[in-house]
Amino acid sequence: MTLVLLCPPGVALPPPEDVPEEVLRTEITLEGRSPTGGELTASEYAELTTAQAESPYAPVLDSEIRQVIFLLQIRQMLKPILPFIP
Repeated sequence: MTLVLLCPPGVALPPPEDVPEEVLRTEITLEGRSPTGGELTASEYAELTTAQAESPYAPVLDSEIRQVIFLLQIRQMLKPILPFIP
């Protein structure tokens, strides 16, 4: 009980300069991030997304990810035959 009386009021409150989450949700974001990590304006971001959508090449997956997908497909095929496979 004495610990509660010794703490100044408002210790558990966020600092006054901290922007509430409700305000941050209503803000309109005008900049975006590129896949390389740089900052982009809204028009540059729109151009980048349209260029990626119009690309004639399929996205390339890492070889490890392709191997995992292949193993999962094999497991899915064998599951009805061997139900004890985890």
